Amino acid sequence: MAPHPETWLQPRPEGLFCIPGGFHIDATRAVDRAIITHGHADHARPGHHHVLASVETLAIMRARMGEGRAGITRQALAIGEILRIGDVDVSLVPAGHVLGSCQVVMDYQGSRAVVSGDYKRRADPTCAPFAPVVCDVFVTEATFGLPVFRHPDTDKEIAKLLHSMSVFPERPHLIGAYGLGKSQRMIALLRAAGYDAPIYLHGALTKLCTLYAELGIDLGDLRPATVADKAALHGAVVIAPPSAVADRWARRLDDPVVAVASGWMRVRQRAKASGVELPLIISDHADWDELLATVIDVQAPEIWVTHGNEAALIYQLGKMGRIGRALSLIGYGEDADDT
Repeated sequence: MAPHPETWLQPRPEGLFCIPGGFHIDATRAVDRAIITHGHADHARPGHHHVLASVETLAIMRARMGEGRAGITRQALAIGEILRIGDVDVSLVPAGHVLGSCQVVMDYQGSRAVVSGDYKRRADPTCAPFAPVVCDVFVTEATFGLPVFRHPDTDKEIAKLLHSMSVFPERPHLIGAYGLGKSQRMIALLRAAGYDAPIYLHGALTKLCTLYAELGIDLGDLRPATVADKAALHGAVVIAPPSAVADRWARRLDDPVVAVASGWMRVRQRAKASGVELPLIISDHADWDELLATVIDVQAPEIWVTHGNEAALIYQLGKMGRIGRALSLIGYGEDADDT
């Protein structure tokens, strides 16, 4: 009889630990061996001795942390390639969250567990789509694990932005978007919708946008907003980290339409309190319906929830005939703008 994953995959203070493989997944503190699902700071921490991840995630970690902090030794694993670590067969499959994001598939003595990392089910021109894997235990996030969070069609949100740009052609549109994943996705979505004018960037976004281009994601004509002539920014699209939207930095823009792209823009009070004139409900995480659809797709009888709205999802899992378990891991979801 195959061993239940709870006998060989255990939550520890550092994060999930695979006992027969001797590695952690997305460890929240420095460990000897870590498999990293993606490059956001709450999942990719500095100081691990040996790091295994996708080629893109390793590149993102080096860009964000520097060579010396992104793992003493690093190993890239190609999508679909199987690597034996200890007594466990490990492979990576796309998670659809950001460029390079992967789920970790572990097979041990006939038992399979899949750790999703963060994921979404919507089309994204900047990363490979989520690939469901049938398993015995599926470890899922639940950032938007409440029925109120049902994300609208992404194309309609982009159309809303383009409409605002046509109504206010002289006003710059300042879009708050997280530096890794969301900002590049917003640029790519605008390009796909036919917007080919220069897009201006806050300096904090330049390095990763350049890296995306080096990794084969064409984002078109991007220019620094900080040194741009003020007249050039009239009617332009300017993208900045959400924290910069209400900062002194934004004062260089003349009467901007302030937008923020986030799943949290579903909460009207949050948008209003942040002074957001144009909330764009565009998330890099699965919404409620997509979480439930994923549970069905992976066919796992048991679902472990790592972080987010655990209680509501676990209750719903019971109604669906699944066993739900809250891992209550600490340290994830700290990248507040990663939504």
